[in-house]
Amino acid sequence: MGGNGALMRSLLNSFSPSIIRHRSLIRQFSYSDAIQSQSQSSSSPSPSSPFESRLRTILRNEIQYQYDYAPPHQPVTEFERFSVEDQPGQQWITLRAKSAEDENIKIEATMFDGSILEPKSDDEDTEEVVRLHISMLVDIWKGKETDSMEFVCSAWPYSLEIQKVYMFKQDNSPAQPYMGPDMKNLSNKLRTGFYEFLNYRGINSDLSRFLHQYMMNKDRIELLHWLGKVQSYIEK
Repeated sequence: MGGNGALMRSLLNSFSPSIIRHRSLIRQFSYSDAIQSQSQSSSSPSPSSPFESRLRTILRNEIQYQYDYAPPHQPVTEFERFSVEDQPGQQWITLRAKSAEDENIKIEATMFDGSILEPKSDDEDTEEVVRLHISMLVDIWKGKETDSMEFVCSAWPYSLEIQKVYMFKQDNSPAQPYMGPDMKNLSNKLRTGFYEFLNYRGINSDLSRFLHQYMMNKDRIELLHWLGKVQSYIEK
């Protein structure tokens, strides 16, 4: 994953709030643009070499195959208490909600940015299975002038893992804030307390499963849009 995705990975590794909050916006396009991208190519392409003609054919076949194999569906805009904001072309989505305590909750989740191999379970046929990884930033705050809690998390297909927890002020964070201890160095009771804190606000394994389903669909939308843009350029 390059571009903004590589930036997102490096930010999650550095845990710098002043940089994590910087998000570059790129040109928006609609879901229908991605679905209709193969119809936007020129009807009368200019003369070209046999190599370009072959590439056109390959692109058309690949786009058709992707539509036939697993066409994407319209992305959902809600999950339980959360609204889902997706600007196609970006490599992450944003979820927002209010807690029962009237807290603001903002979650930023990347597209798939890593994977691990794990031994198969009893109901799986292969010796090893791939577990895809999604990085999450969870911000929770009560008002403009209050401190904010930020959780750096890993969303696995069936579980949520907290990596870091730290505090910062909304408008006046130091350039190099203390990022808090590693979760593994905390007591079991405190780690359990953080998981219960998030679970009460709807941030749990159910959310992880939703994110994986959502990103599988988003991945196909982005692929089709990219293929359509390449095809449009080649066929000009």
